[in-house]
Amino acid sequence: MDGLTIFMCGDVMTGRGVDQILPHSGDPTLREPVVTDARTYVELAEAANGPIPVPVDFGWPWGEALGVLDEFAPDARLLNLETAVTTTSDFAPNKAIHYRMHPDNIECLTAARPDVCVLANNHTLDFGADGLADTVRVLAGAGIPCAGAGLDAEQAHRAAITATDGARVICVAAGMTSSGIPSSWAVTENRAGVAFASDMSERTAKEIADRALALKRSGDVAVASLHWGSNWGYGIDSGQRHFAHHLIDAGIDVVYGHSSHHPRPIEVYRGKLILYGCGDLVNDYEGIGGYQAYRGELRLMYFASIDPADGRLIALRMVPMREARMRLQRAARDDVRWVRATLENTSRAFGTRVETEAGGVLAVRAS
Repeated sequence: MDGLTIFMCGDVMTGRGVDQILPHSGDPTLREPVVTDARTYVELAEAANGPIPVPVDFGWPWGEALGVLDEFAPDARLLNLETAVTTTSDFAPNKAIHYRMHPDNIECLTAARPDVCVLANNHTLDFGADGLADTVRVLAGAGIPCAGAGLDAEQAHRAAITATDGARVICVAAGMTSSGIPSSWAVTENRAGVAFASDMSERTAKEIADRALALKRSGDVAVASLHWGSNWGYGIDSGQRHFAHHLIDAGIDVVYGHSSHHPRPIEVYRGKLILYGCGDLVNDYEGIGGYQAYRGELRLMYFASIDPADGRLIALRMVPMREARMRLQRAARDDVRWVRATLENTSRAFGTRVETEAGGVLAVRAS
């Protein structure tokens, strides 16, 4: 694609069952209302789609997605990491679900060569401040910048900058209560935590945008990553839409939203891309019942081509994937049709059309 190409995806959860199939599985103990052993999620996946050759190699959870990344060769790769990378057992209180991956499994992340791991989400502090400190340390040791959480406000609010040939991608991140982030997780000057957006006002949008614009040079692309909204459903309330518009009005070029377990509508506003919810990409939800109508096993990889001269969208191409045996594979033709029709139907109110290109790639073009 022409312009600067950014890969984005929704939640990447390499803990719990995924961690258990990797070479250095950690303590499987869980404190969930029903499941107390992470290996149960491996058993559910195997019951649904067949045996998993445990231990798998580090690239297994990504499967055919690694080849897709090589094919599209994006200039920058952004993902939302919904897993603490730690061995601590300091379970956050008053939470039903906790995700952690053993630090020795960090190659499961580096296999996809991310340029930024967003940490502004509702699982970053699943194992407290020590778990967050471990996560930041392990990511730094692997050469992966993070955005949206840190040991103090300066670190959490700091933009992650990805250098490309010429233009740069500047990523800032924030999370909201609507995604399940407790307000008590908000970072302060003296307390580790998440870059927290307490409301969806124009003022808050400007504060987030200003963190990127303070560093933005001519030809750079500014991305605002938001962890917001519920896990299920296609509706976008007026507050979310206005907030996304405020961010772009304030100078952001791409709004990169996530938290939903399935893709949500897409909008092009003033020529700039808004992804209201990218859905999941990697997780251990296979075989869990409920919400089948949303086809949670189907995932999307987003490749946005942005004109660095003005930040406007040239084209968005999306590759549908399907998870089976905790491994991603290219979606079948019928699945591609279902994803396209669903995206088209849910995005129609935003003036967005979704086309199908050769090879089962979906596309949105700037109007």
